[in-house]
Amino acid sequence: MLYGRKNEQVRLEGLLAAAARGASAALVVRGEPGIGKTALLDHAVTLAAGARVLRGQGIEAEGELPFAGLHLLLHPVLGKAEELPGPQRRALTGAFGLTASEQRAEPLFVGLAVLSLLSELAERGPLLCVVDDAQWLDRGSAEALLFAARRMRAEGIVVLFAARGPRDAFPGQGLEELHLDALPPQDAARLLDRSGQELPAALRDHVLAVARGNPLALLELPTAMAQGAADGQQLAGPPEGTPPLTDRLRHAFGGRLDALPAPTRTLLLLAAAEHHGDLDLVVRAAALLGAGPADFAPAERAELVRVAGQSVVFRHPLVRAAAYRQASYGDRLTAHRALADALAGPEATEAGATGSVVSGSDVADRRAWHLAAATHGQDETAAAALQTAAERARARGGYAAAAAAQAYAARLTPDSGRRTHRLAVAAATAAEAGAFDQARDLAEQALAHADDPALRARLLQVRATADFGGGALRDANVHMVEGAALAADHDPSQALTMTLEAVHIAWFIEDGGVRPRTARQVAACPIPSGHPLVPVAALLQRLVSVWEGRSETVPPFAEVVRDAQEALADEPRGLVLVSAAMLAGAQDEELYELASTLVSLGRAHGRIGWLPPALSYLTAAQFALGRPRAALDSASEALRLSHDTGQTQWTGQLNAVLAVMAAAAGDGERCRALAAQALDGTPAPNIGGAHWALGLLALGEGRAAEALPHLEALAEGPERYLAHSTRSIPDLVEAAVRVGETYSAKRAFTRLRDWARWAQQPAADALVMRCRALLSTGEEAEKYYSEALELHERAPRPYEEARTRLVYGEWLRRDRRKAEAGVQLRAAQRAFDRLDAEPWSRRARTELGATGISAPDQPPVGVLSSLTPQESQIVRMAARGLSNKEIAARLFLSPRTVGHHLYKAYPKLNVSSRTQLPAVVPADDRRGT
Repeated sequence: MLYGRKNEQVRLEGLLAAAARGASAALVVRGEPGIGKTALLDHAVTLAAGARVLRGQGIEAEGELPFAGLHLLLHPVLGKAEELPGPQRRALTGAFGLTASEQRAEPLFVGLAVLSLLSELAERGPLLCVVDDAQWLDRGSAEALLFAARRMRAEGIVVLFAARGPRDAFPGQGLEELHLDALPPQDAARLLDRSGQELPAALRDHVLAVARGNPLALLELPTAMAQGAADGQQLAGPPEGTPPLTDRLRHAFGGRLDALPAPTRTLLLLAAAEHHGDLDLVVRAAALLGAGPADFAPAERAELVRVAGQSVVFRHPLVRAAAYRQASYGDRLTAHRALADALAGPEATEAGATGSVVSGSDVADRRAWHLAAATHGQDETAAAALQTAAERARARGGYAAAAAAQAYAARLTPDSGRRTHRLAVAAATAAEAGAFDQARDLAEQALAHADDPALRARLLQVRATADFGGGALRDANVHMVEGAALAADHDPSQALTMTLEAVHIAWFIEDGGVRPRTARQVAACPIPSGHPLVPVAALLQRLVSVWEGRSETVPPFAEVVRDAQEALADEPRGLVLVSAAMLAGAQDEELYELASTLVSLGRAHGRIGWLPPALSYLTAAQFALGRPRAALDSASEALRLSHDTGQTQWTGQLNAVLAVMAAAAGDGERCRALAAQALDGTPAPNIGGAHWALGLLALGEGRAAEALPHLEALAEGPERYLAHSTRSIPDLVEAAVRVGETYSAKRAFTRLRDWARWAQQPAADALVMRCRALLSTGEEAEKYYSEALELHERAPRPYEEARTRLVYGEWLRRDRRKAEAGVQLRAAQRAFDRLDAEPWSRRARTELGATGISAPDQPPVGVLSSLTPQESQIVRMAARGLSNKEIAARLFLSPRTVGHHLYKAYPKLNVSSRTQLPAVVPADDRRGT
């Protein structure tokens, strides 16, 4: 029976009842030790009558073993993994070391496999997953489970986590939380009175005061305090500075441990150090120290442990902590050595070979960690064992576990050169794991002792990667340039690769010396003639020429980009910079193809970390090519994944892109909210993108005077070299012309003209012609409008073409050529309607009315406009003929969630099945990745 938890019980009942109806939910239960988290999880299991239940827990000693917590949860159902799609099955079994994996799986892709597996299990009825002590989950398990839990919608699954300690130990971002507070006084008293202990009134009051509503304290402190009173200690309320309740409980358990015989304490120390509850291992290790199974009896009678089947289970984690911490340092070393020796025996090898839960590699990993814990000072044998464990973890995709093992191995390494090398490897692995603070610290430790220039260059690259991942973009550029300079003499390819990354970083941050320093490194990069990366060096030189005010045109920029793309065909990170170059050079069709390919590869191979940048560039291409709905879907997915993967440096850019799209659609409230988020973006705000969005919104609503300052701030600000700055110049020219700021318009036009000469793309030339027309009069203006439209025909950009037709139609109406104006204005209005560009459509209708031509009061709504971004994305894929499972694999959802979104979308589209979707979804909207 639970006391004082009625509201919490009702909440759990509601979640389980909803699961029976097909809904899913995830909840993190938080609270201090002993507050009743485990009891509440047990209550949920009792409530889940008729549901399948999977139970797991984080184990402190397994925090460095890759996917150990996930394996504990899923091992009863791993046979169902055979039903998963091939890449997911290989990722999951490879993560557990059950099969050799062709490539290292990201924890988030393992999370997709978990989602699919749980969804399959839930096909047969509701499923409850319970994970206790989530704060001790290894990082890979935590990331995979959180990724899966955040994507559950309509599978009939409930996932409950219980966690204590600092929030960053188990962040649980994106999940609902339930915080357990102390029991109310009345319920605390009821629990104490029903515990079966007869207490004098004074002692009872004292227990209630000290326990402060903590259920475990209410059950455990009476015995300790009664013993203290018998020993003559005074009873008093908790004074100021009294130890935390956790320490008091641990001390109370410690007193009970002290009363046990020495062999029993040895057994409990071994069990506490072992942490897996592996009875056979504990008994084998105990035999080496003179203890045996019979010595468990006193601890069992004291209800400190329970021995059942093949497991030793402590009553509470605090009992385990007390058993371990009360032992002397020497005794702890001896215990770990005995466990390591027991794991080296034939019994352990046989268990690893035949057991279904513990693999042979797991046995070796556990032995390596016990050897490390048994070592005082440095020891190469222990270090080498940990290094081997790290290599196994890395091969399974357990980057965080591998980094921890490598760092510990470095600490144990006697040879200074080998120690520095192991620190460097650990730093690089931590960066791959996204543990950027750890990567930075390890790299700094290694740099302090690294003399070899090649090693220092690699460490500076790791340091730069960690800085970039943590949002310190300027520091990232400084370290990348420094490392590239070091690598120049011995490894030109590495130097160029680092210079490539330095340029990419410099493109996104304010100047302040960053770009000149990077430009000098580009000029100094030693790529010999005939080297396969010569085209990459040429691309960098052309990009840097923009910063230096040189508009080189030979060879054509598109040719330089194409050659670099071919040279970097097998380097996705390098292709991200190629994507940026394509965006800067108005190569929208080529950008669409490259970004689509990167997105498809990321989905197919589980490289989820590739997707935020690839989807960001795909968004830009889709929007430029007149596919705003697809662009909205891509940007929304990229924003979700940037949070999932910890790549928050993309959030400012994505919020700015979404704000610009909202401005084009005339959604002022959403535009302003997203612009504010872009300005506040952590760690990398997108100030220029926010200004463009707010300027475009005002211009579309006819408030040119309000638009002009925003657009000028972008054109003259530190982001003036970025693609969104050059692409906003036509808006600046139009706003300046409308308010009579001719000088501002001409100055902006000069920049646009120089950019177009550099890009050599008809789409860019069309914008130049439109702006020339806005700055001209009479026949000259008409000539430029006509040339702009001809260029639009060669390189269709529906939104920009409609903008050209709108201003041309306005010019024709002012010239009293109403019939000709009507032709342009009708075409503009139809295009704006198709693009859901409501303010611009309204302007075209207003102009049509001024010509005396009637126009519809309301534009037709796009077929997908009523859908959410995720519904739209799913509908477009279903219209192309993809199954729910195929869509789920691409979007990292469960098939049942895909079905849920489809059934919600059908009524909005006035259809009843997926077979009708191709008829209602336009062909252009069915394109995508």
